[in-house]
Amino acid sequence: MKIPALFTRTDGSTSLLRARRETAGMSLVEIMVVIAIIGILMTVVAVNVSARFDDANRETTKIQINQIEQQLTMYSTKHKGKYPSTSEGLAAMKKYFPNEEVPQDSFGQDFLYFSPGTHGNHPYEVISLGKDGKEGGEDANADIESWDLNKGE
Repeated sequence: MKIPALFTRTDGSTSLLRARRETAGMSLVEIMVVIAIIGILMTVVAVNVSARFDDANRETTKIQINQIEQQLTMYSTKHKGKYPSTSEGLAAMKKYFPNEEVPQDSFGQDFLYFSPGTHGNHPYEVISLGKDGKEGGEDANADIESWDLNKGE
Protein backbone atom coordinates (compact mmCIF):
# COMPACT_ATOMS: atom_id res chain seq x y z
CA MET A 1 0.00 0.00 0.00
CA LYS A 2 1.41 3.33 -1.03
CA ILE A 3 1.28 6.17 1.51
CA PRO A 4 -0.01 9.52 0.17
CA ALA A 5 2.53 12.26 -0.43
CA LEU A 6 1.12 14.33 2.41
CA PHE A 7 2.49 11.81 4.87
CA THR A 8 5.82 11.33 3.08
CA ARG A 9 8.93 13.23 4.14
CA THR A 10 11.52 14.41 1.66
CA ASP A 11 13.78 11.59 2.79
CA GLY A 12 11.08 9.05 1.93
CA SER A 13 9.93 8.30 5.50
CA THR A 14 6.40 9.06 6.70
CA SER A 15 5.13 11.00 9.68
CA LEU A 16 1.52 10.84 10.89
CA LEU A 17 2.29 13.45 13.56
CA ARG A 18 3.33 15.97 10.94
CA ALA A 19 0.20 15.27 8.88
CA ARG A 20 -2.02 15.84 11.91
CA ARG A 21 -0.32 19.17 12.62
CA GLU A 22 -0.83 20.32 9.05
CA THR A 23 -4.55 19.47 8.99
CA ALA A 24 -5.44 20.36 12.61
CA GLY A 25 -7.47 23.45 13.52
CA MET A 26 -10.32 25.34 11.95
CA SER A 27 -10.37 27.86 9.17
CA LEU A 28 -11.52 31.44 9.74
CA VAL A 29 -14.75 30.75 7.86
CA GLU A 30 -15.54 27.75 10.08
CA ILE A 31 -14.92 29.83 13.21
CA MET A 32 -17.16 32.64 11.91
CA VAL A 33 -19.97 30.16 11.16
CA VAL A 34 -19.74 28.73 14.69
CA ILE A 35 -19.80 32.24 16.21
CA ALA A 36 -22.83 33.16 14.07
CA ILE A 37 -24.71 30.02 15.19
CA ILE A 38 -23.89 30.74 18.84
CA GLY A 39 -25.09 34.33 18.38
CA ILE A 40 -28.40 33.20 16.89
CA LEU A 41 -28.94 30.71 19.73
CA MET A 42 -28.15 33.36 22.35
CA THR A 43 -30.63 35.77 20.74
CA VAL A 44 -33.41 33.18 20.83
CA VAL A 45 -32.66 32.36 24.47
CA ALA A 46 -32.47 36.05 25.46
CA VAL A 47 -35.85 36.82 23.89
CA ASN A 48 -37.50 33.88 25.68
CA VAL A 49 -35.88 34.70 29.03
CA SER A 50 -36.83 38.38 28.72
CA ALA A 51 -40.47 37.42 28.15
CA ARG A 52 -40.37 35.21 31.25
CA PHE A 53 -39.00 38.09 33.34
CA ASP A 54 -41.87 40.29 32.16
CA ASP A 55 -44.38 37.57 33.07
CA ALA A 56 -42.79 37.20 36.50
CA ASN A 57 -42.92 40.97 37.07
CA ARG A 58 -46.61 41.05 36.14
CA GLU A 59 -47.41 38.20 38.54
CA THR A 60 -45.38 39.87 41.30
CA THR A 61 -47.27 43.13 40.74
CA LYS A 62 -50.59 41.28 41.02
CA ILE A 63 -49.46 39.82 44.34
CA GLN A 64 -48.41 43.28 45.50
CA ILE A 65 -51.84 44.68 44.61
CA ASN A 66 -53.46 41.88 46.64
CA GLN A 67 -51.23 42.78 49.59
CA ILE A 68 -52.11 46.46 49.25
CA GLU A 69 -55.79 45.49 49.24
CA GLN A 70 -55.25 43.61 52.51
CA GLN A 71 -53.56 46.69 53.98
CA LEU A 72 -56.46 48.84 52.77
CA THR A 73 -58.88 46.50 54.54
CA MET A 74 -56.90 46.89 57.77
CA TYR A 75 -56.90 50.68 57.32
CA SER A 76 -60.65 50.67 56.69
CA THR A 77 -61.27 48.55 59.78
CA LYS A 78 -59.34 51.01 61.96
CA HIS A 79 -61.03 54.06 60.37
CA LYS A 80 -64.70 53.04 60.63
CA GLY A 81 -65.04 51.70 57.09
CA LYS A 82 -63.35 54.61 55.33
CA TYR A 83 -60.50 54.31 52.87
CA PRO A 84 -57.86 56.96 52.19
CA SER A 85 -59.07 59.54 49.67
CA THR A 86 -57.46 59.86 46.26
CA SER A 87 -55.64 63.00 47.41
CA GLU A 88 -54.31 61.22 50.53
CA GLY A 89 -53.28 58.24 48.42
CA LEU A 90 -51.48 55.18 49.67
CA ALA A 91 -49.12 57.42 51.66
CA ALA A 92 -51.92 57.85 54.24
CA MET A 93 -51.42 54.23 55.25
CA LYS A 94 -47.61 54.14 55.43
CA LYS A 95 -47.66 52.58 58.89
CA TYR A 96 -49.43 49.51 57.47
CA PHE A 97 -46.60 48.75 55.04
CA PRO A 98 -43.27 47.09 55.87
CA ASN A 99 -40.64 49.72 56.80
CA GLU A 100 -43.47 52.24 56.59
CA GLU A 101 -42.74 52.75 52.90
CA VAL A 102 -45.36 52.80 50.17
CA PRO A 103 -44.43 49.94 47.81
CA GLN A 104 -43.74 50.33 44.12
CA ASP A 105 -44.76 47.83 41.47
CA SER A 106 -42.22 45.28 40.27
CA PHE A 107 -41.38 47.58 37.34
CA GLY A 108 -40.14 50.22 39.83
CA GLN A 109 -43.07 52.63 39.44
CA ASP A 110 -45.58 54.00 41.92
CA PHE A 111 -49.03 52.48 42.07
CA LEU A 112 -51.96 54.71 41.17
CA TYR A 113 -54.71 54.88 43.80
CA PHE A 114 -58.26 56.18 43.46
CA SER A 115 -60.99 56.28 46.09
CA PRO A 116 -63.79 55.92 45.33
CA GLY A 117 -63.12 53.65 42.37
CA THR A 118 -63.97 54.77 38.85
CA HIS A 119 -64.83 51.31 37.44
CA GLY A 120 -67.94 49.65 38.79
CA ASN A 121 -68.93 49.83 42.42
CA HIS A 122 -65.47 49.55 44.01
CA PRO A 123 -64.57 51.58 47.10
CA TYR A 124 -61.01 52.01 45.74
CA GLU A 125 -58.75 51.10 42.82
CA VAL A 126 -55.07 50.25 42.76
CA ILE A 127 -53.39 50.36 39.35
CA SER A 128 -49.96 49.58 37.94
CA LEU A 129 -49.26 51.05 34.52
CA GLY A 130 -47.11 48.07 33.53
CA LYS A 131 -43.60 47.98 32.17
CA ASP A 132 -43.85 51.12 30.02
CA GLY A 133 -45.40 53.28 32.78
CA LYS A 134 -48.05 54.56 30.34
CA GLU A 135 -51.78 54.03 30.36
CA GLY A 136 -52.97 51.15 28.17
CA GLY A 137 -50.61 48.86 26.35
CA GLU A 138 -50.37 45.17 25.58
CA ASP A 139 -48.49 42.22 27.06
CA ALA A 140 -45.89 43.46 29.58
CA ASN A 141 -46.95 47.06 28.94
CA ALA A 142 -50.61 46.39 29.81
CA ASP A 143 -52.06 48.01 32.92
CA ILE A 144 -52.73 45.84 35.97
CA GLU A 145 -55.87 46.91 37.79
CA SER A 146 -57.16 45.76 41.18
CA TRP A 147 -60.69 45.25 39.83
CA ASP A 148 -59.47 43.00 37.02
CA LEU A 149 -56.39 41.10 38.18
CA ASN A 150 -57.07 38.15 35.86
CA LYS A 151 -57.13 40.24 32.68
CA GLY A 152 -54.79 38.95 29.98
CA GLU A 153 -54.70 35.37 31.22
